[in-house]
Amino acid sequence: MSSGQNSGGLMSSAGLVRYFDNEDRNAIKMDPKTVVVFAVLLGIAVQAMSVALYGIQV
Repeated sequence: MSSGQNSGGLMSSAGLVRYFDNEDRNAIKMDPKTVVVFAVLLGIAVQAMSVALYGIQV
């Protein structure tokens, strides 16, 4: 690569690296498994409420 060309690859990603490197101390830290379990339980609760309110509909 000649010295006249500038691909900008490293410079364009420098801001993203700095952004993702900075961790917020106030952020909520959760295990990914906890998020999946919560989503499954929420889905089951919605289905249970649907059956309780409207009965089983096919």
